[in-house]
Amino acid sequence: MSAENEYMNNEEIAGVIAPDEDYDENQIQVLEGLEPVRKRPGMYIGSTGPRGLHHLVYEIVDNAIDEALAGFCSEIRVNILPGDVIEVDDNGRGIPTGIHPKEGISAATVVYTILHAGGKFGGGGYKVAGGLHGVGASVVNALSEWLELTVKDGEHIHYQKFNNGGHYDEQMKIIGDTTETGTNVKFKADPLIFTETTVYDYETLLKRLREQAFLNAGVKIVFSDLRDKDNIQSETLHYEGGIRQFVEHIHKVKGYEPLSDKVIYLSGVKDDMTAEVALMWNDSYNEDVRSFANNIHTTDGGSHETGFRNALTKVINEYGKKFNLIKDNQEKLIGDDVREGITAIISVKLTNCEFEGQTKGRLGNPEARPLVENMVYDKLMNFLEENPAISRAILEKTQNAQKAREAAKKARETARRKSAMDSTSLPGKLFDCYDRDTELTELYIVEGDSAGGTAKGGRNARYQAVLPLWGKMLNVEKARIDKVYSNEKLMPVVAALGTSIGEDFNIEKLRYGKIVIMSDADVDGFHIRTLMLTFFFRYMRELINAGRIYIAQPPLFKVAKRKGKKETVKYAFSDEERDMYVAQFNEEGDGTVNIQRYKGLGEMDPEQLWETTLNPETRTMLKVNIEDAAKADEIFTILMGDKVEPRKDFIEKNAGYVQNLDF
Repeated sequence: MSAENEYMNNEEIAGVIAPDEDYDENQIQVLEGLEPVRKRPGMYIGSTGPRGLHHLVYEIVDNAIDEALAGFCSEIRVNILPGDVIEVDDNGRGIPTGIHPKEGISAATVVYTILHAGGKFGGGGYKVAGGLHGVGASVVNALSEWLELTVKDGEHIHYQKFNNGGHYDEQMKIIGDTTETGTNVKFKADPLIFTETTVYDYETLLKRLREQAFLNAGVKIVFSDLRDKDNIQSETLHYEGGIRQFVEHIHKVKGYEPLSDKVIYLSGVKDDMTAEVALMWNDSYNEDVRSFANNIHTTDGGSHETGFRNALTKVINEYGKKFNLIKDNQEKLIGDDVREGITAIISVKLTNCEFEGQTKGRLGNPEARPLVENMVYDKLMNFLEENPAISRAILEKTQNAQKAREAAKKARETARRKSAMDSTSLPGKLFDCYDRDTELTELYIVEGDSAGGTAKGGRNARYQAVLPLWGKMLNVEKARIDKVYSNEKLMPVVAALGTSIGEDFNIEKLRYGKIVIMSDADVDGFHIRTLMLTFFFRYMRELINAGRIYIAQPPLFKVAKRKGKKETVKYAFSDEERDMYVAQFNEEGDGTVNIQRYKGLGEMDPEQLWETTLNPETRTMLKVNIEDAAKADEIFTILMGDKVEPRKDFIEKNAGYVQNLDF
């Protein structure tokens, strides 16, 4: 396409999008009440997919948690009712129900129908609140088919129902008397908004609620799934040990072997801020540091996490020097060394939380850094001095990490000298493509030379490259980075991509826009796929975050009907699809139906592989996303780590969800 034609196309597209009328005051819309939320729900909850759906529950639960933070709530009940109705019930003070002086309606109605209304914007309702930067109850109401609000104030029971996104016919009314206090919310997500699904995932909600229970020691959260009366699930989440038990839980789930028999717990207070840290080292090579501010998971860190990291590195180095465990002529330990194998929870609570970014992923309060940094430095140093046996185990762990880092550096330099890391020196078995446009090019990582040859013959050589894998695949979950540099199966992948790994990783040098893992649809193929995904997750996670990693979906069956010399072929990707095609052919009659089960990619000829798996117009590929990095990290550790018991528990728990398992 010429530059001129491209310009004309863009102009035509712009013409379709742009309105014909003049842009003046008549085009300015004013959306009243909760209309803006229904008009642009993604602006308020991120998406209208499963993540946004579950976010509705978090918002209502967070309000109850804020009551607990204020010291007025000890128990929260969360139920998934039949029809995927959510019920959240707390024994807090209850939302105020008196007439609002400005709005002239019940204050509770104001909270549920007016954006940015609530008790967290000043006035002393809450000293610390996680929901201040949340979208709030009004947004949940706006995105619900219906919502019922019941408030107990110690004297009366108040009730109001909202329909179709926050509309109501009746004002809040008294429906009974009580001596109890609390708030009960029931709502049904609107299927007109959540068109993908309105079905809640029990495990997703359980993980979030358990996290909240850990972060608020002593608060009891009872979570129940009551959708199926024959399979009711319920769990009481109540942890007096708070974040100490959080660390123990992570170790238990991942099967880590801790270096000591107790979690290190540190806490501090300054003015109206509090900070607590729980940490423990284990036998793994992975770092798991999770930070929270007012119960909100700050996935991108922030000032509190920076303070922790700085203090940790400083303390370990100074302790090692003080007790001659680190010699004067030794290189200092760096942050990566001291955090290898660490699990840590950092939780701060502030009166005025300042988050950076729309998703509240990073804490911006500068005053949180010195609070955490000074507290960790002083109290961790005291702990190490009082527990010399644990301290020596930690120092040994960190020094081994330092040695491995130095070995990795030497291996990297050796690899550079051999040009293995140089993007201009490509693997000998790589069948490269001609095009260099990374938005067009694709690299297929294929299991075995046979399948690689088939893929080479079936590909479009202009933009599709093929790299057959050979040799032993390294499980990087059980190895440090220095072992990666010498692995004959992984380094050709690194060289082909051109990005390098570790300290040298640079996504700007990526040679292909799509990296596609293409393995056989059998146990060995799934294992290889998992090993490759583990490698990308640990050492090239930015490729996953950028949406560059894909999984090819070759067919499982070829269903062919032959009538004379004519053959009609359908490719099936599941048992159900196979049976459907067989039934169709049999119904048509006049022919013989044959089914071929593909045990490997090498069984297909190049034309079949192109038609089913390589052709962008007919293929199906899965994009690898990280919806929840912590959950992904947990699963990789369980499935690919050394410990058998957690893997066995995971398989037993999830066996019922397996589909298309074919030995």
